[in-house]
Amino acid sequence: MATSTEASRWVRCFHPAPLSRGQLLCFPHAGGSASFYFPLSAQLSSVAEVFAVQYPGRQDRREEAGPRDIGVMADRIYAAVRGRLGARPTTFFGHSMGAVLAFEVARRYEADGGELSRVFASGRRAPSRVREENVHLRTDDGIVAELKSMSGTDAALLGDEEILRMILPALRSDYEAIETYRCEPGATLRAPISAFTGDSDPKTSLEEAEEWREHTTGAFDLKVFPGGHFYLGPQAPAVTAALREHLASVA
Repeated sequence: MATSTEASRWVRCFHPAPLSRGQLLCFPHAGGSASFYFPLSAQLSSVAEVFAVQYPGRQDRREEAGPRDIGVMADRIYAAVRGRLGARPTTFFGHSMGAVLAFEVARRYEADGGELSRVFASGRRAPSRVREENVHLRTDDGIVAELKSMSGTDAALLGDEEILRMILPALRSDYEAIETYRCEPGATLRAPISAFTGDSDPKTSLEEAEEWREHTTGAFDLKVFPGGHFYLGPQAPAVTAALREHLASVA
């Protein structure tokens, strides 16, 4: 089990709710940080204690090199969070790269005999669906262009050279990790899976999102929202409501 210091490096809790009967662990997208989930944490703190994973290479961990392999990152995350799992009904939510990490950490937890109430996989095609992508091999300008096309980063930040220099190494390692990821054939969870996607996401077709069904032996549902890859912004009330309904039912 990870030490409390190690766990605190990997996990943030912005609105502690230790008496809540359920908990939600959130996994950010490539280049994202735990603070991405601050608003969601605030909205859901009345029904669950919300934790968010902080990957290396950003914000207070910007001096650390980010793992360039999803398996390695999932191993390290699981080692840090497993001490928090099991005491209460636990749900995972991950967006984009975070959806894959939620799936892989869930696999490790279930292999240890753990049970999750549900995994929400947002903005990402099923693990078995592969596209050949090479953003991590592009120049810095090429990575910035990719970010702008996805509308996942504040345009003001993309124009700030100092901030860009700080986040580009983490972005490159994240992109390398997710673009070189290959799912173990036949990998499934016992936990139910809910796939969320935007109806105009260039990174995930509805068919690719539907194929998350093949990665669970439990229940599956697909919810489609208006919007692109970062539909989470404009659709925050609807996403929050869906999570609140699930968390309240678990509690």
